[in-house]
Amino acid sequence: MATAIASKANHLRNLCKHIRLYSYVGTFGQCRSTVASPSILHALHHRTLPLIPPVLPFGLGIQSLVINQRYLLSTSTTPTAVESEKPVPKSDAKSHCGGAEKSGDSNQGKSDGGKPVRGGPVSWLSFLLLVLTGAGIIWYYDREKKRHIEEINNASQAVKQGPSAGKAAIGGPFNLINHDGKRVTDKDFLGNWTMIYFGFTHCPDICPDELQKLAAAVDKAKEKGGIDVVPVFISVDPERDAVEQVREYVKEFHPKLVGLTGSPDEIKKVARAYRVYYMKTAEEDSDYLVDHSIVMYLMSPKMEFVKFFGKNNDVDSLADGVIKEIKQHKK
Repeated sequence: MATAIASKANHLRNLCKHIRLYSYVGTFGQCRSTVASPSILHALHHRTLPLIPPVLPFGLGIQSLVINQRYLLSTSTTPTAVESEKPVPKSDAKSHCGGAEKSGDSNQGKSDGGKPVRGGPVSWLSFLLLVLTGAGIIWYYDREKKRHIEEINNASQAVKQGPSAGKAAIGGPFNLINHDGKRVTDKDFLGNWTMIYFGFTHCPDICPDELQKLAAAVDKAKEKGGIDVVPVFISVDPERDAVEQVREYVKEFHPKLVGLTGSPDEIKKVARAYRVYYMKTAEEDSDYLVDHSIVMYLMSPKMEFVKFFGKNNDVDSLADGVIKEIKQHKK
């Protein structure tokens, strides 16, 4: 045991000699002041250092020696403090500086909260999700649009026209003279479907055309739908359309056509009830025309207004419209 202690002491003396030599010669650069400090030499001369073998062989250089001596003197310091005082070789210092620059660059890629910033704002996955979402929205919009259109079409087809709340205030009681000279009222037409047209016997073209269309539509409604409709002609020219004139006029169009006339007041009253406009034009030697509405009114068996048909309807559309309205009214 004593021999081992003596050997360690001799080894430490040799270390001190080498430290002094390298310190005075100045071959250690920046490490000279650290290795040859008076406190270390004093501790070595008085053998106050722990007798611990050197960590590294002497031949590895002054860096290993400095590390060995600091390890021996680290009785009152922490490992962190010792490591912070460890000298760094030039090559290591350069690499350390380079690493610091790299770490500084990498720190720029981090946010204030310490989280790394992603390389780009949009990834392939987010782009795919965006495309799928847009396609889904377009598909949903188209489906809802088609459904809404179908609902509108179904609702329009399901509308049943006929007597109902809020119907047009068209029609009313009247008291006129038929083409046979008999007094008739609206009650005489109860129980029959009726088509009423207002005109005058001296009409050059429109009234004859409309009455021919009315007569043909009545016959077609009978053939296609088995529906009997009574055609009625009411004159808006009571001054010239006497009973005899009306009788001769209606015979030219249809055998079932009923012609009605009356006094100016009676005609005025019935025209107002059916919302019919009529007015004389300029007179020339008692030859004049009457401007009037060109409308046909479909009346139910209760003599209630169902629908009107304008001049734009031809025979087929008029007949089909009458059949449709009557069938819907019977449901």
